[in-house]
Amino acid sequence: MEKTLAFQAHKIKSFQPIKDSIIVSDMVFDERISHGGIVLMSDDMKSAGIRPRWAKVYAVGPEQVDIKVGQYVLISHGRWTRGVKIEDSEGEKTIRKVDYNDILLVSDEPMSDHTMGEKVY
Repeated sequence: MEKTLAFQAHKIKSFQPIKDSIIVSDMVFDERISHGGIVLMSDDMKSAGIRPRWAKVYAVGPEQVDIKVGQYVLISHGRWTRGVKIEDSEGEKTIRKVDYNDILLVSDEPMSDHTMGEKVY
């Protein structure tokens, strides 16, 4: 009989990152479709997924002055921690810490991942 581990989300009311830390959520690792219609499976934790990713800023430390909660940031490939599942008043989500030096772009609007082409599926 094989054992499987099920990770439960940590239920939180609030937390405060330290110093100038940046915590993000809503990173997308779903499958994508190429211009030619080829389905690329989820690339989470695979070398095939080498590309920057967008994420929503969930929380920032008190010393962070350039990035604000609710903005969207484009992060260099692999420059985020492994995810931690949490459950807050908005529901369950996965959060990750990112390094300020690895943020490529900042946006006040959600950004689509068009790394495969212009057509959105």
